[in-house]
Amino acid sequence: MSVQPGAIPPPPSRSLIQRAPDMLLWGGVIALLLIAFGPAEIHKLPLLWSNSDNMRQFGRDFLHPDFSDWKLYVDKMWLTIEIAMWGTFLAIVLAIPLGLLASRNMTPPWIQLPIRRVLDVVRSAPDLVIGTVFIVAVGLGPFAGVLALAVNTSGVLAKLFSEAVEAIDRGPVEGVRATGAAQLHEIIWGVIPQVAPLWTSYALYRFESNSRSATVLGLIGAGGIGQLLFDSLNAFAYTRTSAIVVVIIVAVSLIDMLSQAIRSRLM
Repeated sequence: MSVQPGAIPPPPSRSLIQRAPDMLLWGGVIALLLIAFGPAEIHKLPLLWSNSDNMRQFGRDFLHPDFSDWKLYVDKMWLTIEIAMWGTFLAIVLAIPLGLLASRNMTPPWIQLPIRRVLDVVRSAPDLVIGTVFIVAVGLGPFAGVLALAVNTSGVLAKLFSEAVEAIDRGPVEGVRATGAAQLHEIIWGVIPQVAPLWTSYALYRFESNSRSATVLGLIGAGGIGQLLFDSLNAFAYTRTSAIVVVIIVAVSLIDMLSQAIRSRLM
């Protein structure tokens, strides 16, 4: 079929056999959603409207935050940020060697594959579970939260670091090798300069995430503003809860803006 000059050509057509994998994939997704409809209790959706009075009462309390203890909230929020900073720093220290060992282009399979499986386990363990383990060892307080964030975040960052290493240009590495340098020098001069901006961006993003995760760790007694948050929730003191949430939102937003400013200078 000829196409007139300037006319938009028709989209390419695919046979049923070519479309079959896509149809099976999306059909499987739809089937899983239907199977999960009952267990996920999606049938309760109309309760959002039938119980709207309860939600309005709850919302009215949240719209009147009580900042009478704002100094305490700010102090605990700063402690939460300190927990996130140290957790992220320790995670970076662990993630750099683990990320290099987990990279296919840096280590042989008999090293790389076991390291990747270890990282899978570390990433899969929830922060609350890891934090509980450390609380048994070091007691209640911020240090348990620092260790919990460090372990979980090291698994996430090590995977991201390894993927960045696998995407490097081999030219600089081979150039350093041609000088007769050792493998450590290849990493320092050929690999690190290429991945450093991306690694820094990943680390900053995880610091933002850890600032929120450290709040949740207050549930198990790991210190910070999370402990105040859950105490106020359990006491049904929603005006205090609202004030604490506002402090958390402001702090996380400031961290996000600072992180974006730093990342923009690195890229």
